[in-house]
Parts: sequence; structure tokens; C-alpha cells
Amino acid sequence: MATVKTLTASLGVLLLGWGAVIPTAAQAPAGQAPPAAGRGRGTPAPATRILTFDAQPATIKPGESALLVWHIENPPSATGFNAFGTIEPGVGRVAPRGSKRVTPAATTTYTLSAGSLTKTVTVTVPGTKPVVASAASSAASTDIRRTPDGKPDFSGIYGWGNLFGGRGGGGAAPPVLKPGAEKYRVTRDPRDTGPTSNCLPLIPPNSFGVPYEFQFIQNRNYLLILHEYPGTFRVVPLDGEPHQADPDPSWLGDSVGHWEGDTLVIDTIGYNDKTEISGYRHTESLHTVERLTRVPEGVEYELTIEDPNVFAAPWKVNRSFRFTEAPQKRIFEFVCENNRDYRVLFGDNK
Repeated sequence: MATVKTLTASLGVLLLGWGAVIPTAAQAPAGQAPPAAGRGRGTPAPATRILTFDAQPATIKPGESALLVWHIENPPSATGFNAFGTIEPGVGRVAPRGSKRVTPAATTTYTLSAGSLTKTVTVTVPGTKPVVASAASSAASTDIRRTPDGKPDFSGIYGWGNLFGGRGGGGAAPPVLKPGAEKYRVTRDPRDTGPTSNCLPLIPPNSFGVPYEFQFIQNRNYLLILHEYPGTFRVVPLDGEPHQADPDPSWLGDSVGHWEGDTLVIDTIGYNDKTEISGYRHTESLHTVERLTRVPEGVEYELTIEDPNVFAAPWKVNRSFRFTEAPQKRIFEFVCENNRDYRVLFGDNK
């Protein structure tokens, strides 16, 4: 998988640079069907079938786990890119083919749904009262995972949902430039392959706007943010300590975190001036504040951006991050290479 992503990275990201978020077949998440190609209008899609849905083992002792294993053929697709099924209670969206370990406290019947099709399997825990599916689903939809110290746990992998679902990537209104700051607006030549085609680091919100997964890993002291593309990371201390004095400018800046109730606030300064934000350059005075609020399906994200040298006032971007539909434990390796001149692909040899 990593090799395929490496080979298709440059062209796929070039597409994004033009403003078209169109994943190639090779970019489809593991286990998910790429968009259908070559079908004539009016040609019906192949019928969806649930080939298998099993629990291994089907009977467990209290505290033990069972592995749910399934295979959906020709799963329905809500967007043309997101082919999926769902398993309830407590699992949610799943890839067409996969497995998920569950540890029910009582006998539980799990239902795999693919469009209008369903298939059930029961994990029996002898001596317990069977779980009522509707009650279990209701609990799963309202609870969020927490760390041992009671804080919301943001750990997980996010991806396709933040591109095709939830709130958009733009602010409520475009930023207002200061008088004389028009030079900071990015104007691209038609041959320019875009801000994400050079494999260089990206900062929010651009770093959350590419069609590749990102991962949060959290413990009591740190939040680690890993981006599959372009292979960058941020380590955010959560102990409330202030910024280091006069940090040297860097690509991703100096980030510190603190809690405001159940909302995690990440404050970042110390950026260099080599990146851009939503079509604008900035100076080393850039200051961003990210507010992360955990919800059952993922994270609600608010970003406040200010640069007194560029913008007349702070402006905001809101997004909804959703957990990936395919259960997985880590993002994939992504090796970004940009040692070719791709202008020849577009008939320009100059």
C-alpha cells in the first residue's frame, strides 16, 4: 500500500493543487472500492451482497474478546468514493472487508448493514442477560472515549470524513487584508501545480485539507499529530506551560496546549514565512489557535488565524473531522518525492 501511494502521490496531489479533490483509484482507502469507471449511462451497478459475517469465537467468557469478520461485495457508495457498511451496536461504519475485535459484557447480537441488506451474528456470554440492540446503539452514539485522567481522548485516525462530510474548510467569510497587504494574496501561473505539489510541510488549515489520513495519539502529557501527507508531525505538550521565549521560526511553529473544560486549545506561534494559508502568504508574526471538541463521531475543529502584518482582523475556519470508516491502527507510510518536472504532462516543455 505504501508503495502504491508513493508512486501516485505527485499526480494525485497535483490534482488537489488545481482545486479538485479527486482521489485516484490507487488512493482509495484500504478495502474500499474506487469510483466506477467506464460504465455507460443507465448501466446498473452490480448488486450488493453480504458474503460473510462471522464471530470468532461465537461464545466467550466474561472479559474475553471475539473477532467480527465480514466481507461485503459491491457495497453501496454514498459519495462515489466512500463505499462502506455499518455494524451496530458500537462499531459504526466499516470497510467492505475487514475485522474488528469486540469485548461485549453480555450476550450481544451484532448487525451488519449494507444498503438495505442486513446480516446478524450473536456473540454469546453465558450467564448474562442479552443486550437490547437499540439501547446499546443509543449509548454508543452519545458517549465519547476518555483518558484515564478523565479528559476527552482524541486518539484515532481521521480522513475521508473531513473532506466529504461535516462543515466546510472555509471561514464564514474570507479574510480582510490590511491596506497595502495585497502582495500576500497568492496568484498562480496556469502552469503552477499548486500549493501541495512540492512535498513541503503544510500548516493548518491546509494540512487538514489533503485527501490523506492523519492520526492523533494522546496521553496525559502530549498530543501527537501525524500527517500521512507530507509526512510531518507535531508534538503538542498538554501541561499548560507557555511558549518558549522567542522561538526560532520553523515550518510548523511552536505549539502548546491547555484544557478549557473538555475543549483542547492548541496555541501556535514561531512560524517561518514559507507556508501559505488558504491562498495567502503570511509573515513570522502568524499566530493560530486551534480548538478541538470531541464528539461521538470524531472532532469539531475551530481554527482562529491572525497575522497583524497581513490581515485586518483575526478570521476563523471550522471543520468537522470524522474517524476513518475502515478500522485501522496507524496511518500508512508516505514517501514524498518531487524530483521531476511535471509540466511535460500538460504539453509545456518550457
